[in-house]
Amino acid sequence: MSIMGRWNRGIGFKALVVMAALLPVCVQASSELAEAGTGHGITEKMMRLMLQLALILIAAKIGGTFFSRVLKLPEVLGELAAGMVISPFALGAFLFGLFPEPSTAAGMAVSPELYGIATLASILLLYLAGLETDLPLFLRYSVVGSMVGVAGVVVSFVLGAVVAVWFGVADSMMSPSALFLGTISTATSVGITARILGEARQLDRPEGVTILAGAVVDDVLGIIVLAVVVGVSRVMLQGGEVAWGNIGWIAAKALVFWLLFTALGLILARQIGQVLKLFKSTETMAAVSFGLALLLAGVAEKAGLAMILGAYIMGLSLSRLDVAHELQHRLQPLYGVLVSIFFCVMGMMVDIGAMKGMIVFGLVYTLTASLAKVIGCSIPPLFMGFNWLGGLRIGIGMLPRGEVALVIAGIGLASGVVKPELFGVVIMMTLITTFLAPVIMVRIFNDRSGMRDPLKSHKGEERSHRLELPAVREEIAEFLLSTLVRFFQEEGCYVHQIAPGEPMYRVRQDEIAITIGREDEKVVVTCGDSDLEFARLMLMEAVASLVSIFGDLQNVETEHMLRSRILLAGE
Repeated sequence: MSIMGRWNRGIGFKALVVMAALLPVCVQASSELAEAGTGHGITEKMMRLMLQLALILIAAKIGGTFFSRVLKLPEVLGELAAGMVISPFALGAFLFGLFPEPSTAAGMAVSPELYGIATLASILLLYLAGLETDLPLFLRYSVVGSMVGVAGVVVSFVLGAVVAVWFGVADSMMSPSALFLGTISTATSVGITARILGEARQLDRPEGVTILAGAVVDDVLGIIVLAVVVGVSRVMLQGGEVAWGNIGWIAAKALVFWLLFTALGLILARQIGQVLKLFKSTETMAAVSFGLALLLAGVAEKAGLAMILGAYIMGLSLSRLDVAHELQHRLQPLYGVLVSIFFCVMGMMVDIGAMKGMIVFGLVYTLTASLAKVIGCSIPPLFMGFNWLGGLRIGIGMLPRGEVALVIAGIGLASGVVKPELFGVVIMMTLITTFLAPVIMVRIFNDRSGMRDPLKSHKGEERSHRLELPAVREEIAEFLLSTLVRFFQEEGCYVHQIAPGEPMYRVRQDEIAITIGREDEKVVVTCGDSDLEFARLMLMEAVASLVSIFGDLQNVETEHMLRSRILLAGE
């Protein structure tokens, strides 16, 4: 292990302990400062908002770091838990004046200003979810993925609403509470699923691609169902009666909005990309693209639909651009801040005390939502070339809930349809399914094929080529990889590091899509048939450059003389 590696490993946990120890100090300081402010002007509100954000960010990062590094669980769980700890229903009750009483905040545990920031985070979250969608891969498995997504949504929605009526939480299947609980149970976390599949190296296998395609369809249908449910709930809360004709009109409006703006986005994506490139700076391009997402989110809300529908459509429309990865990369720092705030705020809305009589319902609702998703998504693949193992993998892969479920629950809570105790049930369901899914998926994803006829799984698809270049040492392979990245960039390609700290990159330019990376002493290039010659040419140029550099090094002074020069430097 390197010196820096040992140093980081040694201080990592200590830093976490120090930050946790400072949290009570931040709490006390925030409390005293909040008590000191007695005005009601804009300055007073902004001061309180800054203190809230300070406490939320510190708590969210401590919780996320603890869960990811110590418990080896997704950071989102730690951020949710941190929100529950500092909420007005727990530790936040001692922060006099910092967080509003739920009774004075429209039944919510956060101020309108803070909820506005969380809403902005939800728009960014869904915009990036659409931007990260691999549209060609999704279309390749669109049929089976669509069947999986539709079945999962239908079964989950019906059983989620039925359980709500059965336990007396809702009066009927058309009650807003039943509709929202049914909608929430349909959600699937694309981000959590993709992360698990990526770590297991299953993203390019039939089950992995089908899961991602099904999750995309699941999200699309879930957002459309949400739009319908929001429209129906608004009518019912205003004392009106909802006729089936009105429901059909709301559903048609949501579907037309989705199809129209998605089609326009895909048709105009190249032109939008050309306009973005006029700014030259990738930071400006990312900012303008997010502005377009906010614009379409506002249009969706104006049309009586959910804002996240517009944000997702804009992300999906731009997902095929060669700059898509650059847009993601530039927005990642903003994502890291805002989304942590979002999940922590969602945790703050959980009224633990109000959940005392809802524990049994929460467990039954979680079990029903889990079985509905697994059963509903496992059966369709059995009729489309997968065996029972492949079907089970797909069903389990669709199990984890996450960001979309919390966004839907937050909308329901803000509208007064989802009560605080029901919101706590949603958090419980999200935590349990997000915890169980990785544990089960690690065990069932192995080398066994999930197809009835494995030889047909890649029939008719573009072949994937893997070019390997062995090197003598890891340092040489790393140098060769950095040279290859630079050469691709000089050719006008956009190169994006797939995961921070990982030697794996994605190369995009128009229709070109190549993956390059380092595996120990090897440099590996993966591409399709259409990009094979270009990949070979770039690899040969990188090797030629490396050989030239090594040749020049032979004319350099000996190592002993170089060390002497370094030691004498500056004297």
